[in-house]
Parts: sequence; structure tokens; C-alpha cells
Amino acid sequence: MHLESILNCMKKLCYLLLLVIPAMSLLSCSNSVSYADLKKQERQYISKWISDHNIKVITESEFYAKDSLTDVSKNEYVLFSETGVYMQIVNKATGVRVNDGETQKVLCRYLECQVETGDTMTTNIFSTSIVDAMMVSNNSGTYTAYFTDGYMKNYYGSTSVPNGWLTPLPFISLNRELDNISKVKLIVPHSEGTSTATSGVIPCYYEISYQLGR
Repeated sequence: MHLESILNCMKKLCYLLLLVIPAMSLLSCSNSVSYADLKKQERQYISKWISDHNIKVITESEFYAKDSLTDVSKNEYVLFSETGVYMQIVNKATGVRVNDGETQKVLCRYLECQVETGDTMTTNIFSTSIVDAMMVSNNSGTYTAYFTDGYMKNYYGSTSVPNGWLTPLPFISLNRELDNISKVKLIVPHSEGTSTATSGVIPCYYEISYQLGR
């Protein structure tokens, strides 16, 4: 009888496991978040940021019709539909461009915030001695770059420059005049951001100045 009781208990336990395991699997699946869900959430975060900061979004055609300018007094940002990057040119500046076939050293001061929370992620604006430096190349209108020094390179452990940082380059000029330096504000979706932003589907807000290096 004792052995029979043990066998009966084992049968009941097996039966319970057969019921519990599928239920746990279903619960796990229901709690998981898909990439599509994360992208939808990202769009919601960006929309809220735009609303909270009273940003007026203009189209690319409107932007080009204004000689590639955004009206800062109206807090205008242009939306580049292909990449999802929003850009405000605070100061276009005067100077040189990175022309086709050229490579230029560009120095940047920046602020990086997480759009979801508004928290600062990294910045070098409080440092008087450290400026993020990158080498920028233009190949038939396609810009590529890599960091050579600075907080972004050290913090993220990579020389890769986010594509979002390159968005303003066709529209701004570079010089060494600190009182007339080019400045922009960007809202960058994860697909155009750092490797951390890409893997975590994290949209970021940037304020960046671009200065001609030596």
C-alpha cells in the first residue's frame, strides 16, 4: 500500500506539472514585449516630448523652401521622414562645409538626454578641457564619421558616431569662431542613435555644437 500511495502521488504531481508548465509558458509569452511594441512605445515617447516642449514640426519641403532653416522663435523642427530624425538648426553659422571627397576634423560639445525620462545620459558641456572630436568624411553626399576622442567614445566604448549626429552636416557651416558656432537640436530615434540606443530601442534628445577642428 505504501508503494502504491507513492506511485499515486507521483502521478498526481506529474499531472499538475503538465498543467502548470504550459500555463507558465503562456504567462511568459503574454508578458514579453515585441520589437514592434517597443517601436510603438518609442513613437509615443517622442510624441509626448514634442507636445511637452511645444515643438512645431515642419515637413522637409517646408524646410527646403525656407532655405534649409528652422524658425527658432516658433520652435520649429524639421522631420526627416526617411530616418525619423527631428532637427532644429539653432545657428547655421558661416564657414566651410565638408565637401565631396573631403575629410574634416569636427569638434563637438553636446548634451544627450533620454526622451522617455528627460534624464541626462552623457554630456561634455560642463568640461572646459574635453571636447568630443570626430573625423567626418563626405562621399558623394553620404557622410560617415568616427570619434577620435571625448566622452561619447569613452562612455560607449566605441568610435562609432550615431547617424543622427551626421544629419545636420549638409545644412550647417563649420568655423573656429566660438561666438558664431553652428548649433542644432535633435530628436534621434533608436535606429539612428548609439549602439546602446539601437539595442534598447531608446530615443534620445541632443543639443550639439559643431566646430572646425585643426
